[in-house]
Amino acid sequence: MTVIFSACQKNRVERAPVIVEDTTTQDSTTVVTLDPAQQELFEQKAARIDSFFSHYYKHGMFNGTVLFAENGNVIYENAFGYADFRAKDTLTIHTPFQLASVSKPLTALAILLLKEKKYLSLEDSVQKFFPNFPYPGITVRMLLTHRSGLPNYMYFADELWHDRKQPISNQDVLCLMETYHPDIYYRPNYHYNYCNTNYTILASIIEKASRMPYDRFMKNYIFNALGMTHTTVYSSFNGRELDSVAVGYTRTNRKAEDTYLNGVMGDKGIYSTVDDLFKLDQALYDGTLISKSTLEEAFTPYHPELYDHDNYGLGWRINTRPDCSQIVFHSGWWKGFRTHFIRILDKKQTIIVLANTDGSKYVSTRNLLDLMQEESI
Repeated sequence: MTVIFSACQKNRVERAPVIVEDTTTQDSTTVVTLDPAQQELFEQKAARIDSFFSHYYKHGMFNGTVLFAENGNVIYENAFGYADFRAKDTLTIHTPFQLASVSKPLTALAILLLKEKKYLSLEDSVQKFFPNFPYPGITVRMLLTHRSGLPNYMYFADELWHDRKQPISNQDVLCLMETYHPDIYYRPNYHYNYCNTNYTILASIIEKASRMPYDRFMKNYIFNALGMTHTTVYSSFNGRELDSVAVGYTRTNRKAEDTYLNGVMGDKGIYSTVDDLFKLDQALYDGTLISKSTLEEAFTPYHPELYDHDNYGLGWRINTRPDCSQIVFHSGWWKGFRTHFIRILDKKQTIIVLANTDGSKYVSTRNLLDLMQEESI
């Protein structure tokens, strides 16, 4: 069931004040009657969310798409502003955004899917897949949890990749590491250190284990399987034109550069919509892709040195509350894109926010969670 509330405003998707529909099957709409108390509570929550984003949009602090849901019900969904400011191309909820680091949970999901199918083990070493990898003792699990200690490719590539007009690939990152041996930050499994290199290597491991390109594996076994029809992997190398997607803008509202680093996939590079990510969210509850036990493993905090409210599992940031309930989430930033994917597990609440301007940095995980703190419907 989808329940949507919005007020009309220039450059936003216009909707009727209240729409209640059944989305269990595509292209079908069933009117559902809510009792007066539920209806009133719904309208209050939707109005509060709308007021928040309307204020931020009006003051140039947000440009993007929004979805809030609970128990499988979309309670608020809207689009604010432009996909392309120069063309005055208005955003819709079906506009794909560069997910930035929100790509990481999807890469992790692919690894866990391969693990369940016995194509790899989380205890496999990187050398099993790349014998010349120069850093011993690093496992797939350490890559997933950011405990590898590896250096960030975004930094050493700036020093070692000499032609910035030529994109760098995942294989190029591995070759630079094998050739130049950039210094590690920590010994393996010593300390948490968030590092994009981990997920570029995981994407390459997906290719080795599945014997198909990362983008094709993601499409065939995750996007297509879940009906994520507006989701794709972009790389400078896969020859895919990105039509009708949001353009990223810097703080000066200048179009962000298509950097040479956009050849690398896994840590970023997935384009998706709020609706498609909601399909993924729901699939994680019903076991469509991976088992409940594997998902529980993914949501296990792996870092004793970190606080309960700021830990990391297998592709997800984890906030464990005093009552032991969990919030699992990820945010992202890349070349003007700001993204949030938040799942409040005990209440089955979901928050998905995709933005394409640096000014949208003022919308934080904390204030998004605050919008969901009122009594649930």
